[in-house]
Amino acid sequence: MAVPQVFELKCAVQQYAWGKIGQDSEVARLKSSVDSTFKVDPETTYAELWMGTHPNGPSIVSIPGKEEIPLSEWVEKHPDQLGPEVRSFFKGNLPFLFKVLSVRTSLSIQAHPNKVHAELLHKTHPDLYKDPNHKPEMAIALTPFTGLCGFRPIKDVAHFLQSVDEFREAVGEKACKLITASHSMDMPLHREAMKDSFMALMQRDSKIVSRALTALVDKVKNLKKSSGNIKPYEGDVLLKLDSEFPGDRGCFAIYFLNIVNLEPGEAMFLEANLPHAYLSGDCMECMACSDNVVRAGLTPKYIDVHTLCEMLDYTGRPVNRTKFLGIESHSNIHITIFNPPVPDFGVSKYEVPAGTSSFQLQGFESASICIVVKGQGEATSQTLAEPLKLQPGRVFFVAAEAVVNIALDDSHPMLMFRAYSGVF
Repeated sequence: MAVPQVFELKCAVQQYAWGKIGQDSEVARLKSSVDSTFKVDPETTYAELWMGTHPNGPSIVSIPGKEEIPLSEWVEKHPDQLGPEVRSFFKGNLPFLFKVLSVRTSLSIQAHPNKVHAELLHKTHPDLYKDPNHKPEMAIALTPFTGLCGFRPIKDVAHFLQSVDEFREAVGEKACKLITASHSMDMPLHREAMKDSFMALMQRDSKIVSRALTALVDKVKNLKKSSGNIKPYEGDVLLKLDSEFPGDRGCFAIYFLNIVNLEPGEAMFLEANLPHAYLSGDCMECMACSDNVVRAGLTPKYIDVHTLCEMLDYTGRPVNRTKFLGIESHSNIHITIFNPPVPDFGVSKYEVPAGTSSFQLQGFESASICIVVKGQGEATSQTLAEPLKLQPGRVFFVAAEAVVNIALDDSHPMLMFRAYSGVF
């Protein structure tokens, strides 16, 4: 009997404290749609749905008539299904972790090391940095999604330092003068001035920072009550962060970093050393399979200010350059391909309009994982003994070169995402 090349995956849910609660969570809705044993608690947080081989939440291979096993074990037994290039380059491992995220409260201000730095951090501090891999990430919005991503242009930071007295107090006059004087300087000096100012905030006496933040929050709250304009203070984001992490110096990071608002289908790519934080919304996320995170605020977890400040990319960029544009293909279905400049992963988004009765997933040179977000149908393939029912939350594995035919309930549109290795 032929080895199955297309099969369902049962996937793990992570209940981190920052996740959305109950049925507000896209993670909970998708999981409960395909798993009758998964009962959504209206008071429980549901943060992430994991699709892959990560040992903290491995997907389970579910093939009718066969014993269920972790996907990592399946890949070990059938490494050819990864595809020859992926198998060789990643030493027989699936290189990516695919996720759905539902973000209620903000995640930490963080960055991820590049491969060489990750190996060094793991070697010197294995208790803090658990593996030697890099961790580039891509987020594709499912709902309106807000995050912080990359440093603002230096003129914007200088504007906030001049117009927000409490921010200037938290950073300190010396660093403020560096930023203000840097307008006529070359780009390398811009980056040095940005680094000095950001480090000044991160290393400033906590009592001074807390006092300045309290004063700013009180001012913005009073402005809001009097129907004043709080936009010059990025007031809505400031109040959200302070309510979640009162007194945290990371609240002032909104004046250094771009506030990025993604509409559904828009993406941002978080390359090595790029500071970022997710603030709210639901998204698809794909990342290299790693746990390496360096944090500096908005978190109760370990903060490594020195490592973060030394590794960050301090290049200022306008907010419109923080979004990662996909390559769009229009036919009877709309496919958007997000291929970041890393070999670990790429993601394709399939939007199938109502009235379409069928379409085909072409074979890739890499194994892939697919998830249905909207729509109904059935998937068939040469090695599928029986059609696989497709509905929101259904996740399935597709071996390299395998072709999948999908028949649709054409009264509804379908939205599906497919993750794969980008090495080929």
